[in-house]
Amino acid sequence: MIRQTLIIAEKPSVAQTIAAALGVKNKKDGYMEGNGYLVSWCVGHLIQLAEAAAYGDQYKKWSYDSLPILPQEWQYTVAADKGKQFKILKELMHRADVSDVVNACDAGREGELIFRFVYEVAGCKKPMRRLWISSMEESAIKAGFASLKDGREYENLYSSALCRAKADWIIGINATRLFSCLYGKTLNVGRVQTPTLKMLVDRDAAITKFKKEKYYHVRLMLSGAEAVSERFSHRSEADTLKTACEAAQAVCVSMTREKKTAAPPKLFDLTSLQREANRIFGYTAKQTLDLAQALYEKKLLTYPRTDSAFLTDDMGDTAAGIIKLLCEKFPFMAGAAFSPEIRKLLNSKKVSDHHAIIPTMELAKTDLAALPESERNILTLAGARLCTAAAEPHSFEAVTAVFSCAEQTFTAKGKTVLAAGWKELERRFMATLKQKADPEDRDNAPVSDVPPFAEGQTFDRPKARVTEHDTTPPKPHNEASLLSAMERAGNEETDPDAERKGLGTPATRAAVIEKLVKGGFVERKGKQLLPTRSGNELICVLPDVLTSPQLTADWENNLTQIAKGNADPDAFMGGIEAMARELVKTYPFLSDKEKERFKEEKPVIGKCPRCGSPVYEGKKNYYCSNRECAFVMWKNDRFFEERKVTFSPKIAAALLQNGTASVKKLYSPKTGKTYAGNVVLADTGGKYVNYKVTISKDK
Repeated sequence: MIRQTLIIAEKPSVAQTIAAALGVKNKKDGYMEGNGYLVSWCVGHLIQLAEAAAYGDQYKKWSYDSLPILPQEWQYTVAADKGKQFKILKELMHRADVSDVVNACDAGREGELIFRFVYEVAGCKKPMRRLWISSMEESAIKAGFASLKDGREYENLYSSALCRAKADWIIGINATRLFSCLYGKTLNVGRVQTPTLKMLVDRDAAITKFKKEKYYHVRLMLSGAEAVSERFSHRSEADTLKTACEAAQAVCVSMTREKKTAAPPKLFDLTSLQREANRIFGYTAKQTLDLAQALYEKKLLTYPRTDSAFLTDDMGDTAAGIIKLLCEKFPFMAGAAFSPEIRKLLNSKKVSDHHAIIPTMELAKTDLAALPESERNILTLAGARLCTAAAEPHSFEAVTAVFSCAEQTFTAKGKTVLAAGWKELERRFMATLKQKADPEDRDNAPVSDVPPFAEGQTFDRPKARVTEHDTTPPKPHNEASLLSAMERAGNEETDPDAERKGLGTPATRAAVIEKLVKGGFVERKGKQLLPTRSGNELICVLPDVLTSPQLTADWENNLTQIAKGNADPDAFMGGIEAMARELVKTYPFLSDKEKERFKEEKPVIGKCPRCGSPVYEGKKNYYCSNRECAFVMWKNDRFFEERKVTFSPKIAAALLQNGTASVKKLYSPKTGKTYAGNVVLADTGGKYVNYKVTISKDK
């Protein structure tokens, strides 16, 4: 019997690349075979932690009394749509001719978890080795297989991944069920989702509380330059200074010129690609991910779910070849003075699971015009970023002239571009856009040069003017700014060696935002993301520990130490269980008023003609909110049905306000014709409300 090695990758595309590098060509159902190897794949998370209901019938229904749910023997389940591939993997693992298994899932914590779950649930006991590479270049794959590690060397990493998964399960399940049961509404609570919502709520509150204030500057006109004073809160102060300056002498007290450089932007990871696509094209994070995934499946873009902004050290020739191709393919690159500096794009130490997002050489065989516009936009954006990232720095001379006049200081600033560098490529790309993109920052605003003043130079009675300005509130978050905030959240408190920083991962942030929108906690208005009433209320009722990114930072610090073998996984999980118990213990009951916090406010149709209480719309009627009052107008009232009129809220509101409602197309059963008339509310105070019709005089 010929002994074979089973290789399991995280996804089919990676498996195909590995198979090609190893000369494995025979395609089978769910795997490839040849050259002493079987190469198969997971489809992301094939195995998951089981739902709460798997631990007993008492957990099938959500109730406060069943909390906290703390599994002692964890159970696992095969993802509903991935059962076939798991069965294939299990059969391959147990094949008699398979001597060992290679974990070729992504080089990181989640990749380790994906493989180990499959390995454990399949009951595999065969020797396990680990492929740890960050590049899908053929040379990197071959080098990785030449130096496979014993899989057991990654036990600590697996423990770290398992702790993360279990902790998210315990806190997510218990917190969601707890607050949902207390308030009678499904309230999804999660370590990443909830702090993200908190950032939106905080920003909205800052905007609401903001009070616009006026301020003033005095500006001196000095030989082609405008020197600006400090800010004044009162117009009278600015006017007094203006008058004083126009009767005084301005003196140049300093003139400085400083050469500065602006480094090119880094290559795209997924989050930065999503930010730029939102800023330039208005795409949501999910739309960008879907488009990038589609391009990846067409082999036009490298793997999109990455948090790295660098290429591996062995990709220099690849990058140079792609840049050369882009210069030929992109019209806006024609005639550009461009000598790419490839080395600054390469840094294997800063690549974990996957390298930065760049186009592929497949572009050479592709007609860009044939792609859907949205896909073409993303591909062009990634290509433009590769070119600008490899371009020369932008250099300029910053000029600052300081003047003294009427015992006040005035400043004139400007800059002279010395070498456009990467900004020229960026300008060329932006000029191709149909729509002007939102400005990224104020630094990109054009600033004129300052004339060559000399220290001691004087200006008698300079012209001056006062300008009025308003303080501006913070801007509502859009997807670009929220993604940036998620990426930075808690980073100062997070271990520099932590594998994950910020809230979520590049691959999950889009899904987090979509979940908040779908759950009714956040709404989109144009590009803006705004918390709803329910979103604001949820943040109000949750404890700080669940709304702060500090929890993620603390977890990541602990998980990093577990991965290094410096911390005890059991101790970490003990702390998580204690947190869940304390959470449930802290919220044993709510007042009746508090229970109503998330109750949807029903729109008031009008006032009850009998008792004056608000009248609400129900599914089948318009009813008085006073339970002791019997007033109700039924939507299916025979009066309206006979006249073939829908008893709309508009008609109901008119009847309640005026006692009459004008209706254009009332059907007459006698004549079979329609006519215009006035429906009159003829309420006698009985069980049923009566109506009558009066004919409009103009008909």
